Amino acid sequence: MRGGGRGRNFHGNYTNPCLTMHQPWASLLVYGIKRIEGRSWPAPIRGRLWIHAASKVPDEATIKAMEQFYREIYALNGVEDLKFPEHYPVSRLIGCVEVVGCLEREELSGWELVPEGVRLEAQTDMCWLCEQPQRLLIPFEMRGYQGVYNLEKKIYEAAIRGLTPVECPLPVKFPIPDPRDRFSLKPGSIAAHYPRSKGAEVQKSLNLDAAIAGARAAATQFTKKNPTSPTAQNTTPNGDMTRQMKNRSSEEKEGTHTMNLDGESTSDNEKKTSQIMLEGSSSDFQPSPDSRPRSGAPSKIFAAALRGLKPP
Repeated sequence: MRGGGRGRNFHGNYTNPCLTMHQPWASLLVYGIKRIEGRSWPAPIRGRLWIHAASKVPDEATIKAMEQFYREIYALNGVEDLKFPEHYPVSRLIGCVEVVGCLEREELSGWELVPEGVRLEAQTDMCWLCEQPQRLLIPFEMRGYQGVYNLEKKIYEAAIRGLTPVECPLPVKFPIPDPRDRFSLKPGSIAAHYPRSKGAEVQKSLNLDAAIAGARAAATQFTKKNPTSPTAQNTTPNGDMTRQMKNRSSEEKEGTHTMNLDGESTSDNEKKTSQIMLEGSSSDFQPSPDSRPRSGAPSKIFAAALRGLKPP
C-alpha cells in the first residue's frame, strides 16, 4: 500500500508510514519545536512517522508568524532562545518523529502533566503526540501523497542511514498509561487513567494572543474552488485501496483548497466548525485539478496580528 487515502484505514499495513506537510510546519516538527501534529482524524499508527515537506514554498510572512507563535508558547516554560531551521526545503523527505499517542483537543489542553506550551498546541480535533524527532542530514527529493502512506522501500533504505537526532529546545515525554499497550494513550484515556490531572487554563498575554492570531492567519492562505471532494466521497472507513490509489494526488497538488487554521484542508462542512488550527498538515482531500494556491501579501488581519494589534 503506497497511498493512505484519508488515513482512516486504522488497521492498514503501514510498514514505513509517512505524512506530507506544508512548510514551515514540517520542519518545525522535525526540529522538535512543534510537538503536536493536528488532524481531524485519529492517528492510525504508533511509532516512527516519516515527514515529507510539500512543494509549496512558504512565504516570509508565514515563516515569521509561525516562528513568533512558538517563541511565545515556549516563553511560558522559560525557553527564550529558540533556534529555528535556517532553511525550509520543499518536495523533500526531511526526517521523522515518534508518534506515541493521540488525544482529543480538550483532553490535551487540560492535561497538567504536560507543559503549558504543549497544551496551547492543542488546537485541532485530534492531536498526535510526537517525540524523538530526527532529521535527515541530506533531505531526499520525492513526491508525496494524501494522508498516511508508506515510503517506497528504496527511499526508506537510503533515508534510514542518513538520520541524526535533534536536540529539542524543551524535550517532552508524554506519560503512557500502559507501557505494554502502544495504543493506550488514545482519546478518552486521560479521564480513565489520570482523573485528577485537570490543569488550569493557560493565561494568555497580549503578545501571545497576537502570536496566535498571526499563526491562524498564516494557515488561511489557500482557497478551494471546487467543493466536491472525490477522495472524501470514495474513501470507505475500511479504506478501499483501488479507489484510494485512483484518487490520490501528488504533493504538487496539495494545499490547493480551503485550509483550516491548522493548515489541514477541510470540506465545506468541516470548514464550518469553529476550530483554531495552527498546524501545517497536508490536505486530506483530493484537490480540484484547476485549483491553485493563492499567494500574495498577508491579509490585514495577518498584518495587524504581527504588529501586536487587534484586527479591525
